[in-house]
Amino acid sequence: MLDVLVVGAGPAGRAVAAACGERGLRTLVLDPAPSRPWRASYGAWRDELPAELPESVLAATVPGRAFAATEHTLQRQYAVLDVPALREHLDQRLVAAGVLVQRGLARPGELPAAGLVIDAGGAAQPLARSGPPSGAGSGPPGNARARPVRAEQTAVGVIVPAELATPVLAPGEALFMDWRQPAGPGGWPTFLYAIPLGGGRVLLEETSLARRPGLDFDALAARLRARLAGHGIQPPGDAPRELVRFPLDLPRHRAAGVLGFGAAAPLTHPATGYQLAESLRLAPAVAETATSALGTGPDAALAATQALLWPPSARAAHLLRRRGLEALLRLPPARVPEFFEGFFAQPERRRRDYLSGRADPFGTARAMAGTFATTGWAVRLRLIGSSLLVSAPPESTRWSNVE
Repeated sequence: MLDVLVVGAGPAGRAVAAACGERGLRTLVLDPAPSRPWRASYGAWRDELPAELPESVLAATVPGRAFAATEHTLQRQYAVLDVPALREHLDQRLVAAGVLVQRGLARPGELPAAGLVIDAGGAAQPLARSGPPSGAGSGPPGNARARPVRAEQTAVGVIVPAELATPVLAPGEALFMDWRQPAGPGGWPTFLYAIPLGGGRVLLEETSLARRPGLDFDALAARLRARLAGHGIQPPGDAPRELVRFPLDLPRHRAAGVLGFGAAAPLTHPATGYQLAESLRLAPAVAETATSALGTGPDAALAATQALLWPPSARAAHLLRRRGLEALLRLPPARVPEFFEGFFAQPERRRRDYLSGRADPFGTARAMAGTFATTGWAVRLRLIGSSLLVSAPPESTRWSNVE
């Protein structure tokens, strides 16, 4: 019998499996397509990444800036990961720890028994749908769930030579958000995200931060073309593209006998979409906790690792962030840049509390209060109305956009 079974071979799955294997746990990773390439780009605040992550997996570490109504210099270093190097690093750790990565589907009753089963299958949460495999903890099998309309982050990006991107991105910097809207039809607000990828390449990405349902790719592509044309940028016809779509308001993973990890947990920040740094940082702690608890049985290991990922403070902060997401979704499009002007006008420590304080509900609340205090009354009244209407939507509720 395995000690740990990880379903999902993305960055989070590989990281937690490697950490478990390095602690002597008999670990197996299953994925329906374990060799598929990782096509997404990944960025994170440098201080959020684990100290043991080698510099070789970073494509760039640069200062960031943002535009809302005005320009803001962000006092944190922004790290862009070299995705192939990150994958090679994780694979080397898996091999050294004797952890196998195999092709397999998450079908109930067909997975090997393990002391701890981890669903790292991303936003699809494959084991939340199917329930635990036999031999993995106690409790009734997972129930099928209705599929509500999720709030999603969507984006369309193009990768261009760095010299072509200089009208919007100077060498040695990252553009975290640019809420200035390009000429053309209005509608749901989007921002430009621009980061260096290393090797003389830059990603220019038009992003819809949050919408229910997500803004479609055609609209984003048209907005990106208009924005780049306004800066005199014409990407080559064969320039690689990046398409992004993921939910921001997934429920916590509650399938009996299964620990959700990574985006499946979800560790995704409900208001920004970031989760990779959190997954890399928490993977060793999950493995350490599992190592200590497995000796007393699967139920104890599951309870201990769940308590590690979701202490009361993290649950409270997550709920507050969900409230922030719902308030953002209810702002009129023209008011969204004003909202972010208030957010970026706060001291760096307040911005850090909201962006990075996963288990700090008091810091999260202070940042939310600070944003409220630094915006105009038109935005404040909307935020008050949102807080009265909803805290976080029930999992079965379908919401429509207010545009």
